[in-house]
Amino acid sequence: MTLNMQDFMAHIVAKNPSEAEFHQAVQEVATFLIPYIKQNPKYEKYKVLERIAEPERVIMFRVPWVDDKGEIQVNRGFRIQMNSAIGPYKGGLRFHQTVNLGILKFLAFEQVFKNSLTTLPMGGGKGGSDFSPAGRSDGEVMRFCQSFMSELYRHIGPNIDVPAGDINVGGREIGFMFGQYKKLTKDFSGVLTGKGLEWGGSLIRTEATGYGCCYLVDAMLKTKGQSFEGKTVVVSGSGNVAIYANEKATQLGGKVVAMSDSNGFIYDPNGVKVDVIQDIKEVRRARISEYAKLVPGSTYTEGKGIWNIKCDIALPCAVQNELNGEDAKTLVKNGCIAVGEGANMPSTLEAIDCFLANKILFAPGKAANAGGVAVSGLEMSQNSERLSWTREEVDAKLLGIMNSIHETCVKYGQEGDFVNYVKGANIGGFVKVADAMIAQGIV
Repeated sequence: MTLNMQDFMAHIVAKNPSEAEFHQAVQEVATFLIPYIKQNPKYEKYKVLERIAEPERVIMFRVPWVDDKGEIQVNRGFRIQMNSAIGPYKGGLRFHQTVNLGILKFLAFEQVFKNSLTTLPMGGGKGGSDFSPAGRSDGEVMRFCQSFMSELYRHIGPNIDVPAGDINVGGREIGFMFGQYKKLTKDFSGVLTGKGLEWGGSLIRTEATGYGCCYLVDAMLKTKGQSFEGKTVVVSGSGNVAIYANEKATQLGGKVVAMSDSNGFIYDPNGVKVDVIQDIKEVRRARISEYAKLVPGSTYTEGKGIWNIKCDIALPCAVQNELNGEDAKTLVKNGCIAVGEGANMPSTLEAIDCFLANKILFAPGKAANAGGVAVSGLEMSQNSERLSWTREEVDAKLLGIMNSIHETCVKYGQEGDFVNYVKGANIGGFVKVADAMIAQGIV
């Protein structure tokens, strides 16, 4: 059967009902890959796109645990092992009440292309649970993590599947899970990344996604003879990615004037202070509204609307589909010249179409968000060699990887005098995986 968009997406939707985020991710990729596959018939012959869109393995399991009141709680755990053509499965674990099969499949699918773009030998995977650590004690989080790992450990390993952190899974959660894995397997190995520095972690890992996003946006700006210097920046979110995107954008000469959380956003015309946000979010675990109480001249606005703030550079670093078509039109109208997706798929398809139609420099998440998994890959290398690189060494390697991703996007995305980074990232990430799949036969 000849590959065409309508039939392909109808097949995806029929096989994966009620998984809107997965459908969206596949559609965005297929839009650019199907014409490329038509030009390169070997990929159609071996049905590579159809195979990439089907997980190699889906693991779903019960996670029972006991809360501080002695009551039994039951959550659901997942691991999507999407594609291992170029290396062991690699991708984060997300603990959030919104986690379901469709969201994790979309994340795992994106991870395949993202990991390929880093040039490191990593396949794609994703996992997590509908458990949220918010409001839970350290003891409750520990008991949940131990129960979660008591099942997951059977399916992972340093040469099989190497999970990392994602939303609500930081150093505390990674530590609890690693301890349980070590107890069950009697094996001290690099089976998780995002570990503490004292027991196998890597410097720059916490900062990597935010830093990497800014490095890629800076590379895009340089193609137009510009930089972050003197630019006004808006960053959505206030987790690790957003905090360190703010830090790096500021270091590169930009001024971040707004950040947000799920309740609302702050505006500081003098530049949002990273140290204050870090204290509110990483130490006190409070709401971003506290910022306006601490910093004179700043304001807090309840609800959405951060993209109404005028800026030169927009960095959506919160959650999927946070930036819609109307938001994109507002950014374009207000003179925004560059958008870098620090989060996974934060822009809707309508928003992406708007940015491309107006020739905005737009870096999709699979490229701009790759800094975190890149440094996770570097952590794997350090664990394998029993080495620990300096902060400067890791940061230099991260910068090199992000520049390499930019070069790949330009190579496959050049359209006259405009670079379509979405096209470039999708095709660039696809080719390496697809060639490996063909070489390895129908498996």
